[in-house]
Amino acid sequence: MAEIKRDSPLYTIGFAALVCIVCALPIAGAAVALRPKQELNARLDRLGKVLAVAGLMERNEKLTPEELEARFDASVVARAIDMRTGEAVDTIDTKAYDQRRAARDPLISSTAPENAARVLRVPNVAVVYEVMAADTLQAVIVPIQGYGLWSTMYGYLALAPNATTVSGITFYEHGETAGLGGEIENPRWQARWIGREAFNDQGDVALEVIKGAAGPAATDPYRVDGLSGATITGRGVSATLDFWLGPNGFGPYLDRLRATRAR
Repeated sequence: MAEIKRDSPLYTIGFAALVCIVCALPIAGAAVALRPKQELNARLDRLGKVLAVAGLMERNEKLTPEELEARFDASVVARAIDMRTGEAVDTIDTKAYDQRRAARDPLISSTAPENAARVLRVPNVAVVYEVMAADTLQAVIVPIQGYGLWSTMYGYLALAPNATTVSGITFYEHGETAGLGGEIENPRWQARWIGREAFNDQGDVALEVIKGAAGPAATDPYRVDGLSGATITGRGVSATLDFWLGPNGFGPYLDRLRATRAR
């Protein structure tokens, strides 16, 4: 067999391939080994965000994983729902369910109609969070996502037991411009949502971010202060709420919740 010369293209390609394989093996092994820990950390982070928007955890409060789990389990019920009917789905493990991954799977999701939030697909099943105290509903929290200026913004919206009055909002992942659209993370701006009404008297989604300042919630219930220099991000937030609170999002679930409470 002829010897391959070191300065030949074949030798260079073979050597490069060998280096890639040698380097890739430990990296792949580490990724597989760390995946359970990464998934656990992602779940704990999600629990913390839900507790925060529910007012059950201070923004900078530090809890151990055990404390976080215990506080969540004491006050919050994670419920899987059928997005088309709003009915509960008992066959889903809410602790293991990855809603964002499900939305990317065409077998367990559906194509979203054209929308200003630029949501492409909706999972057939989603997880909502019901905050309870002595078997009495205190709030319901729904995950929301939509496109701003530069990125998809992920957050949670908390509604009072009437399923229309806002009791909290948070955005925890986005790529908006710091100091402008990134102000959707600002606790002062998020506090201005509390007490606003998501739906008007006709049951239509009415809440929106305006350009400029809105009045108090009592006299201007359907509008929230705009973000200075971030008009497009504000429009994205409005479009996000319009989609996820509407008939193609959590509308069926919220309708059922209101009907149940009206009985």
